[in-house]
Amino acid sequence: MMNAGTSLDRVVAQSAPRSTVEFLDASSARDRKRWMELWSSWPQRDVMAHPDYGSLFARPQDRVIAATLQTASGGILYPAIVRPVAAEPWAPKGARSCDLTTPYGYGGPFAWAVTPADVRSFWAQYEAWAGDQGVATSFARFSLFPGRLAPFNGQTVVHGPNIIRTVDLPLDELWKDYRSGVRRNIELARRAGVQVEFESEGKRLGDFLEVYTSTMDRCGAAPSYYFPKAFFESLLRHLGDHLTFAHAIVGGKVVASEIVLLSTDHAVSYLGGTLAAGLPIGAASLLKHEIFLWCRDQGRKAVVLGGGYRPDDGILRFKRQFGREIEVPYLLGLKTYDVEESRRLVDARRQWEHGQGRDWKPAAAYFPEYRS
Repeated sequence: MMNAGTSLDRVVAQSAPRSTVEFLDASSARDRKRWMELWSSWPQRDVMAHPDYGSLFARPQDRVIAATLQTASGGILYPAIVRPVAAEPWAPKGARSCDLTTPYGYGGPFAWAVTPADVRSFWAQYEAWAGDQGVATSFARFSLFPGRLAPFNGQTVVHGPNIIRTVDLPLDELWKDYRSGVRRNIELARRAGVQVEFESEGKRLGDFLEVYTSTMDRCGAAPSYYFPKAFFESLLRHLGDHLTFAHAIVGGKVVASEIVLLSTDHAVSYLGGTLAAGLPIGAASLLKHEIFLWCRDQGRKAVVLGGGYRPDDGILRFKRQFGREIEVPYLLGLKTYDVEESRRLVDARRQWEHGQGRDWKPAAAYFPEYRS
């Protein structure tokens, strides 16, 4: 089984010459070409490191960048969104600082076939760049496969558990590893006539949106999870070659649906849900099972199921039912580059909120504090 210490590949190579870190901007045709060349040379080609993925989560005033180091045998690829503080309503007058965040999901610094000396050189150049750019803080969501990451140069914290299902197994082994409730639900769905369909054109996008929105409503999800239709249309337009839709259908009606993002050797069960009508007939369990089989048949080793919206909620408990040793920690990376600027931004936010008639203070454990 795959666990927190499992690596699908090794980051460290015996030797590779160090080179200069390049900071590439996804909006530049030249930079995007270089970004894609490095991404394409990476054996794993994680879709969440693709320049078009980060662009899905950037506002018009943001920049999508990647810090890259290419060596003779490998490289480092660290995508991020640069957010200018001046764009915020609470920004102090004349603000010139910015902060960094990785896009929603699982990010870098991705690394392959690099040496410890390469990693040290990368971070030394990254620190210098951050100082030149006026970076106050950096927030990173890390890949669940630690063997694919360069060691982070800041604080690492556990955000909560996530689930990874290994799928490159014989069917009987996969089936036996499911909890008994999952097996019963799969059989229930089959008896109810549920069929699973895969497609990558988005021909059932309207059905998916109905299912997804209904699920977010039922779970009481935060507003940030309600992605507009335009988001999914952009996802299809720019990353259609790296995803599939999976739909559970009964009586001509889609009752459960998911978007699955496809990297070279693993997939991510990305966004989806189940209508209330699909719950009592086990549609979600059959859908997951068929996704595992489809991904396995496509040559992938694992499917990331993610976590829950809240600690130990029903969504996380459901995902845990698909195996016995499939839980891994979801880690975040926190880095403050300019302590004084961060304090100044907290004060500016507090003063602005006071002017709006609100008694504001940073939320506990939120990073960076001034954005809580």
